[in-house]
Amino acid sequence: MAKKEKFYVVWEGHKPGIYTKWNDCKAAVKGYTSAKYKSFDSFAMAKKAFNGSYDDYKGKSKPKKTLTAAQLSKIGEPNLYSIAVDAASSGNPGKMEYRGVDTQTEKQLFHQGPFPQGTNNIGEFLALVHGLAYLKKKNSDRIIYSDSKIAIGWVKQKTCRTKLSRNTKNAAMFELVDRAIVWLKENTYTTKIVKWETKAWGEIPADFGRK
Repeated sequence: MAKKEKFYVVWEGHKPGIYTKWNDCKAAVKGYTSAKYKSFDSFAMAKKAFNGSYDDYKGKSKPKKTLTAAQLSKIGEPNLYSIAVDAASSGNPGKMEYRGVDTQTEKQLFHQGPFPQGTNNIGEFLALVHGLAYLKKKNSDRIIYSDSKIAIGWVKQKTCRTKLSRNTKNAAMFELVDRAIVWLKENTYTTKIVKWETKAWGEIPADFGRK
């Protein structure tokens, strides 16, 4: 199945414009303080966004599919008394990073990476465990959202079932993986892990905007 084409809008960066490749977009914003950029599913959407204001699109994403009123009613609204985690990988494997944010304000609470070599699934797993440890340390009763069924499953199994082979390039990342597994086995937590309903709510607030 062909990878869905994306269009990247850079409002503020070294060279504002619309890009069709993530690497080009990345070059346009890397090292630029307060860069403003976001991905879109079509050129028409990207062009409209570029001619508009970044503030009109920041943190907003159109749901992937339209749900019926009954389905939306059943799912309900997200619990804003929570944190949300996500990861991004430029390639599979490729450079990977992850973060956690306050679901309501989108304020970044923690961030790790980028690591030279990793996968999105590993990043999602690390983000979840980091989030659990973060909330436990603060003795918080907030819930945690993840849009990755795989990562949620790995956390419940207290393991990371990646097929990525270990090497010198990903050693630092796997050190975090090992520490995360140990944490899961040695700690208990009451935090509720909840699947983020992307179809109903749009992209998770911690999304890096690179899909």
